[in-house]
Amino acid sequence: MSPSFTIVHPGTGSNATPVTPKNVPVSGGPVSPTAEAVGAQFPGVISRTVVSRGETTIIVDGARVHDVILWLHDDAQQSYDYLSDVTAVEHRDLSLPLEVVWHLRSLRYRRFIRVKVLIAKGAPLEVPSVMDIYKGADWLERECYDMFGVKFAGHPDLRRILMWEQYKEGFPLRKDFPLRGRFSRSEQLKNALAANPEARYSMEELSIADAFEELPLDMRRRLSEGEKVGE
Repeated sequence: MSPSFTIVHPGTGSNATPVTPKNVPVSGGPVSPTAEAVGAQFPGVISRTVVSRGETTIIVDGARVHDVILWLHDDAQQSYDYLSDVTAVEHRDLSLPLEVVWHLRSLRYRRFIRVKVLIAKGAPLEVPSVMDIYKGADWLERECYDMFGVKFAGHPDLRRILMWEQYKEGFPLRKDFPLRGRFSRSEQLKNALAANPEARYSMEELSIADAFEELPLDMRRRLSEGEKVGE
């Protein structure tokens, strides 16, 4: 039997009445109390705080981002219990750092905070996984890896999720990725014709057992042992 859990109703930790914000400035405005709390708990970890359209973003040290997010999740006064997205941003000016972004929400206090880590040009594209904090980070981190090439250290099954595992053209949302792909149209067609679409599904979804032999060795091993996370 699964352990019981406590249902959290939005706003149960706050006396504020929910309202629709009006006349929100594009930039500037009050800083979320969460940003100040993080700065007090982790002195020097925040390099910059930005408020845009009523939302607060904190840019933190990549070496401490896991500690910050864990504290935001566990601390009773913060209670950021919902990870809504993990993504990345690469600017057209390739000299600017690539940004890895986490969107966190506290249902209890009706708060939102955006956490960013900046990865300088030429530095390894790697940040800590937060899947040990939020199980929902599984597919979000895999998508970010698949589209941007960002590696999440500690993720138990980091592999492509939108493109097929043998995809060799790179990372489609990077700014240096050509619109038509890195390969010629004829090469793309050749690869598509050579692929067996029946080898892209789990064994439970296959009706032709022979397709199992055409799966990559690591995929066959995972299927034989039983998937620990979703396909």
